[in-house]
Amino acid sequence: MNRPYIVCHMMQSVDGRVACDMVDKISGDEYYDALASLDCPSHVEGKNSYQLHYCGFDEFKPINPGGIYSEKWYVANKTDMYSISVDTRGVLLWNDTDNTGRLCIVSEQASPEYLAYLEKKGISYIAVGKDCVDLPRAMEILQKEFGVKRLAVVGGGKINGAFLSAGLIDELSAMIAPGIDGRIGQPALFDTINDDERFMPVKLNFKEVKALPNGVIWARYNIIHS
Repeated sequence: MNRPYIVCHMMQSVDGRVACDMVDKISGDEYYDALASLDCPSHVEGKNSYQLHYCGFDEFKPINPGGIYSEKWYVANKTDMYSISVDTRGVLLWNDTDNTGRLCIVSEQASPEYLAYLEKKGISYIAVGKDCVDLPRAMEILQKEFGVKRLAVVGGGKINGAFLSAGLIDELSAMIAPGIDGRIGQPALFDTINDDERFMPVKLNFKEVKALPNGVIWARYNIIHS
């Protein structure tokens, strides 16, 4: 498969939780400095992260619900840096006026009205996957049509887990901040796989580790794809 090289880059507590309101209290700018050094100018987050931090929780409501039911993409503009959302049904609302580099990945369940809304806003999109986003196919289009060669996944446990389950993550860049969350039900670094008798952990190859001045540990691993 021809696709970008994909790094999952996250800051977490010692107990593996990634809630932003927590990690902000136990770390500084190390996360962003490390991200800049990974040479991944484009990044992707899930719908939940975008609603929480950027878009709010109001949703786009088409007058005539119904999907496009075919693969489609639209290049509003080409750039070296894309901010990418994964939004299965196509509901995120974008209020900013400068959408240069904005790219939405949706499934074919997204309505024609939503895609027209994105085009009017000057937002690129990839619509692929009958019932849910076909991430492997989306990554192929992302490389071929948009020229993305390296990509950082910087979302929550669900979008990280979706990329991991699809076999799309090449490298894990995990920063461990000196603190414990301890709250029940908080998101973890990867939070997607259901437990059953067929469960097998994803194995890693150690790459490097650094201890930063304020106690943050930055560990990098290559993913072993079975």
